[in-house]
Amino acid sequence: MGENTIIQRAAECLACEASAIEALIPRVDEAFVRAVETIRECKGKVVVTGVGKSGHIGSKIAATLASTGTPAFFLNPLDAYHGDLGMLSPEDLVLAISYSGATEELLRFMPLIQAKGIRIIGISGSDESLLARYSDIHLCVGVAREADPLNLIPTASTTATLALGDALACALVEAKHFQPSDFAELHPGGDLGRKLLAKVEDVMFTENLPFVGPEMPLSEAIEIVTKGTLGICIVVENEALVGIITDGDIRRAMMRLGQDFFATPVSAIMTKNPKTISKDAKIVEAGEKMNHYSIHTLVVVGPSAVSHQPSDVVGIIDSFSCLPGTRFYH
Repeated sequence: MGENTIIQRAAECLACEASAIEALIPRVDEAFVRAVETIRECKGKVVVTGVGKSGHIGSKIAATLASTGTPAFFLNPLDAYHGDLGMLSPEDLVLAISYSGATEELLRFMPLIQAKGIRIIGISGSDESLLARYSDIHLCVGVAREADPLNLIPTASTTATLALGDALACALVEAKHFQPSDFAELHPGGDLGRKLLAKVEDVMFTENLPFVGPEMPLSEAIEIVTKGTLGICIVVENEALVGIITDGDIRRAMMRLGQDFFATPVSAIMTKNPKTISKDAKIVEAGEKMNHYSIHTLVVVGPSAVSHQPSDVVGIIDSFSCLPGTRFYH
């Protein structure tokens, strides 16, 4: 097989799977809404089940639901026949997946679920499938063809099923008013969770803060900005925050003032009433505030434990200390 053929086959596969996902959009209908509402109102857990490739997809859907605030776990039907059926209660909800809708091991499981009075949301490739008949709510993920050249391997169909599971999870995030702080509590061990749970005081700069007075000439202030790594000076008077100047302020002042720049006092170019944040705030709040005001640094205020610092300024936090992926301006 030549290079061009390999590229062509891969491109055809991706196009087929993309088409399968696009075909789901018109199917996001009243049944999908009922599925979301049923999952949202579930008092127990969402039990996702399936066999083979559908089982692998179901396991991922269960993990996504659980990580976004919907208690869920995966149960293999074969395990249910050997004792794990006891894990289910009438308050639970079953999300059953079978593209053919005729998987014997799964269909044998359905009457056992119904006997417990548990509702079933089925996902299959046809509204006429046997699984659809067992289901209280059925979601169709039928595809025109699989992505492989033989039209045999579960490819486009599994991709469509996975995408539909993601759509359910995303809709539930909205329906449940799931917040970044909720996500952080469910992911305390990950970097994102730590970022969302951490406070400003955990990451702020506190050493050798660049304090200047309002009457200091810019010739001295520029040295302090240059020696530091934050590109900012904090202007204080009588141990109170009165303003800030940034390296950008200094560059613009040099261009505007010319030879008068060096004797000009800091107060002439400082930004009065600079944006601040409490040291007890979450760093995600700091990131949102910087993004909102199109700035990259905030002065951190709060009671100081360092006697030689101004009482209301305890540190500086910059955009690089905040949540990855947030848009910041420099």
